[in-house]
Amino acid sequence: MKKILVIEDDQPIRISILELLTIEKFEGIGAEDGNEGLQLAKELQPDLIICDIMMPDLDGYSVLYELQQDSATANIPFIFITAKTERQDQRIGMELGADDYITKPFTTSELLEGVKTRLKKQEHYLSQYNQELAYSQKLKEKIQALEEISHSKEELLTQLSEDLRAPLSTIQMAVKLLNMTPSSQVDPLKLKERQKRYLKILQEECNRELEILKQICNIKPEQTTSETKPLRWG
Repeated sequence: MKKILVIEDDQPIRISILELLTIEKFEGIGAEDGNEGLQLAKELQPDLIICDIMMPDLDGYSVLYELQQDSATANIPFIFITAKTERQDQRIGMELGADDYITKPFTTSELLEGVKTRLKKQEHYLSQYNQELAYSQKLKEKIQALEEISHSKEELLTQLSEDLRAPLSTIQMAVKLLNMTPSSQVDPLKLKERQKRYLKILQEECNRELEILKQICNIKPEQTTSETKPLRWG
């Protein structure tokens, strides 16, 4: 049940509005002056406020101004009811943040239309706000997840960089040994065996490099090609 605060110093008008709200299945709460209305608004956080402008001590403009200064009450829909019909008075109310301005005397249909319209707009506003809040939370979670992924990738790249150095050092050594000019006294069969051994080392280290590169590129096993053909000597 929607809670509506009615701030009106004229008792017959206040009672009539409260009875009308009760008939329409609203919870009506009455305040006989601006000070009481301001206190109830802050305590009860109503869904909508109907307020007269001309009241002793604290008028409707002052009530609205005070409510606008408090983040807890600043977004409560606010409807002025008043005998003032001057456009200047309406403009002052709207500039302060009023949502509607209903002049006395008003019909029950005019008042109810204003109430239901403002409540409907407030529901739409709250729905959009909650959607944006949920989207903001999801976006925050995604950003956090991406930051964690980025950190993990940095660690992975550091490890892969270290893993790449070892095979390259072995490859460089094997190539250097293969390029050495053999002594004329070396048995050709032993030379060929030695060359095959170095080629095998090169093959193994190249395969290690390829596996590491596959990890870097995130290539799935089923997407890779067949094993690299062995290097052959002569």
